[in-house]
Amino acid sequence: MKIIGLTGGIGSGKTTMAVTFEDLGVPVYNADREAKDLMGRSKIIKRKLTALFGDSAYTNEKLNRDYIRKRIFNDDTLRMQMNAIVHPKVKSHFNRWLKKQNSAYVIKEAAIIFEIGQQDSYDKIIVVVADKEARIKRVLKRDDTDRQSVLKIIDKQLPDEEKTKRADFVIVNNDLQKAKNQVVEIHRELLKFSKVR
Repeated sequence: MKIIGLTGGIGSGKTTMAVTFEDLGVPVYNADREAKDLMGRSKIIKRKLTALFGDSAYTNEKLNRDYIRKRIFNDDTLRMQMNAIVHPKVKSHFNRWLKKQNSAYVIKEAAIIFEIGQQDSYDKIIVVVADKEARIKRVLKRDDTDRQSVLKIIDKQLPDEEKTKRADFVIVNNDLQKAKNQVVEIHRELLKFSKVR
């Protein structure tokens, strides 16, 4: 079974593209969602994150996302330390999930792949890109945030030009229907690729 990475910057629409793959019958694992869930329910992760960020990491037993987000986006070392706590647990969870799948290929959706040097864990990588203004508008509509905060996150992520150079497939998501058509084409290619031993 082939493992296909699906990534893209904030607001690129990678989750929408992941849903489109699901609609085609492809199992999709959302690494970012699982990371958030694990940070909320794993006692080991809770203990380690509290040691790293202090008591403000959790309020009323719930992950204090805003606090952590602000801390890691102003401190690269802190962000790397957090990733070192969370990512191995997500990887183990993904491997358990993978054993239960029975398809030609699976999609692992993750916001950061190249940024943490994980590209070799995948058989192919799909990058979703979109115009910067479209991305900002999507995030402002979706999240309780402001333009400056979104721009800060975009600046911290690997530029689209860099991601597209390293990707096997690129989905341009400025027009939803055209992007979905690209997913169908890539799906066909991946089914062919998955048959090659």
